[in-house]
Amino acid sequence: MNNTLRLILASLSTLTLAACANLSAGNLFSHYSAQTQQVYQSVKVGQYQLAEQQLPDEVAGDILDNFEKGRVALLNQDYPQSQAALELSDRAVRQQQDQATISISETAVNVGSIAVNDNLNFYQPADYELGFLHLYLGLNYVKANKLDDALVEMRRANQVQERARKDRERDLQDAEQQMKQQGLTPNLGSVLAKYPDAGKSLQAVQNGYLLYLSALLFEADNDLNSAYVDYRRALAVMPDNRSVIDSTMRVAKRLGMREDLAKLEKRYGTYQPLAKGKARVIVLQEQDIVEALQGWKLSLPLYDSRGNGALYSLALPYYPTSASIRYTPLALNQRSVNQELLADVNLMAQKNLSEKMPSIVIRQALRVVAKDRLRKEAAQGDDVGNLLFNVWNTLTEQPDTRSWQTLPASVYSSTSVVAPGEQQLLAGSQAYSFNAQEGQTVLVWLSRQGNSATIWHKQLGKL
Repeated sequence: MNNTLRLILASLSTLTLAACANLSAGNLFSHYSAQTQQVYQSVKVGQYQLAEQQLPDEVAGDILDNFEKGRVALLNQDYPQSQAALELSDRAVRQQQDQATISISETAVNVGSIAVNDNLNFYQPADYELGFLHLYLGLNYVKANKLDDALVEMRRANQVQERARKDRERDLQDAEQQMKQQGLTPNLGSVLAKYPDAGKSLQAVQNGYLLYLSALLFEADNDLNSAYVDYRRALAVMPDNRSVIDSTMRVAKRLGMREDLAKLEKRYGTYQPLAKGKARVIVLQEQDIVEALQGWKLSLPLYDSRGNGALYSLALPYYPTSASIRYTPLALNQRSVNQELLADVNLMAQKNLSEKMPSIVIRQALRVVAKDRLRKEAAQGDDVGNLLFNVWNTLTEQPDTRSWQTLPASVYSSTSVVAPGEQQLLAGSQAYSFNAQEGQTVLVWLSRQGNSATIWHKQLGKL
């Protein structure tokens, strides 16, 4: 019994080290996807109000918890709450990034997590998640008619995008070299933007949705140089997206970029300006919800030279393979709208996990060593102590499935030329009406999950 007591005290000491972070019964004996499953399923079927009611107060810390709250509130059209939650996330991210050295409390948390599970570590948001943080802060500002504030968020988002690209420059250049060896034609957008021509590798690192939205807002503000930079970047990421192509050519023409425009027209055809007596409608359409990380567990016995051993559990996160949901095409004024992929969020999430996996596996190995040392010191050959340790290890070894789970799975864009006046957009069974003025451009934003859609529009002026 004394050995068993020592094991309990030793285990509790590691948890005491981690008590200042994410220590909770949920994080000890479960994982993030399991704890937030109700919210995830409610968003997936389009029950936004229910999802907002189901949001837990504290699961993963200020950054991730408020990511989810801000996104769900946005879908539920609770814009002040969305803005407040995202600002809390932003503040927490800045505090995390401003830490010049690792604090004593953070070191203690990491030590505790080695002996328990990775869910006790502070959450480090992925680059693509930080991009979406600024994107949704920007969209909230657009909805509130605060274009200047939205542009600030676009600039901050661009800094995240550029840092991510530079951090992965070598991998992107390797992918570009492989494409050249396969004899593939150069991506004109990559040439113009001076980006590596890396195909889907670039799409996994750069967010075409964010780049295109940023460019549209800069153009609406008549900052054509900034708009053209981001249009070229978006074209590098999504070289076959017609909305991106047309917008890039439009601004190249307005800026008098004759050489660039000639290259664009040679690749994509003659530029067609908006005809007199017409209006333009640009639709940004989010669909479905990004895959949630799931957990894989395996129990293995580990023995020493004397034949003494214990049962150790390994737990790793993974993305399950699932079929994408097909949505009925949008109809604008009773005509189907062609939609073209702008961003694949599942691809970005999977890329992030693959980059993190080596460090996750290393921590798993360190944890096995730490737990085996703890077992030997506390149990000292006592069968009851070993049994207690096996139970403890099995219950507390949980995969780290933390990620921003309420993001869309994919984003599409479309551009339509219409007669001025009242317009009607049909998304499934949900109708939305708005006005388009002659010679003007209207931006329609919508997010579709299940049979529901959140829709609003803004006038961008004469583009």
